[in-house]
Amino acid sequence: MKGSLIILGFFVAGCLMGRLNILPEWVADDALATYSLYTLLFLVGMSIGFDTRCWRVLREMHLKVLLVPVFIIIGTFCGAAAASLLLGDMPLLHALGVGAGFGYYSLSSIMITKMVDPVLGSVALMSNIIRELTTLLTAPLLTRVFGKLGPVAGGGATAMDTTLPIIVRCSGERYGIVAVFSGMFLTVAVPLLVTFIFS
Repeated sequence: MKGSLIILGFFVAGCLMGRLNILPEWVADDALATYSLYTLLFLVGMSIGFDTRCWRVLREMHLKVLLVPVFIIIGTFCGAAAASLLLGDMPLLHALGVGAGFGYYSLSSIMITKMVDPVLGSVALMSNIIRELTTLLTAPLLTRVFGKLGPVAGGGATAMDTTLPIIVRCSGERYGIVAVFSGMFLTVAVPLLVTFIFS
């Protein structure tokens, strides 16, 4: 929770500094944002490559574990499509692109900002932070209402890191392993799906 609030604080500070126009021009340069995105993608790849738990989970568990992130993707896209209908003025493609962040606010918001526009990137950032915070705050309720996979689905890509402790506490150690695998699967899916939707 503390980490999410720190990230939210940096986002608000960035909005204020941009609005007040007190930053040097090179900070707003597109090249800096592009290189930041490349660095972030490289670091994501390294973290997945270094984490041997993912490969161990694949060997130990049945193929049914693959269904967890697949159904999270389907459920998220259904929710995003419903949100698009309720909002009315948001195109379906934009809603699906925001949903394709699966809680991974840093990567998806930068990609959407670069591919579409900063406003939709900010919507993606806020949407994904809210997804993570909601999972952290309501994990016991999600477990009670939707079963032990409820917090795993709620956490999306963050199930492998920031929401993992609360998932283990509410659902148990075995579901923590499922959460790590599902989070890694969704983390890899984010750049692929966001690019596919907006290309």
